[in-house]
Amino acid sequence: MSAHGHVDLGHTAAGWAGTTAAVIGLSITGLAVIAVSAPLALAGAAVTLGAGVLTWLLHLAGWGKPSGPRPESEWPWRARDTAARQGHPGCLGCRLAGRGARRPENASNTAGVASTVTG
Repeated sequence: MSAHGHVDLGHTAAGWAGTTAAVIGLSITGLAVIAVSAPLALAGAAVTLGAGVLTWLLHLAGWGKPSGPRPESEWPWRARDTAARQGHPGCLGCRLAGRGARRPENASNTAGVASTVTG
């Protein structure tokens, strides 16, 4: 038994792919520092930024996980997140993609904005 007990540590396909791509990008950047090469540094930075985009896209495709605990049946890294289409509450990545809980427009706020613009 590990020191963590029965805790889901978030091992997902999105996490593994993003981490691998980030390590490759940072390794290229490190080589650029050693070689004093600006083009190689830009390539390493591009791969590292691409790792973030890759992780985000895989998260939106259901290969990531929402924040917080998951049922034990969803712990394997190959388990797909079925709630990703609707968006995860409090998830910045889902909000950036236009997913997740949307706040209903309040009629009083709309009226206040209209009166401010016209009056």
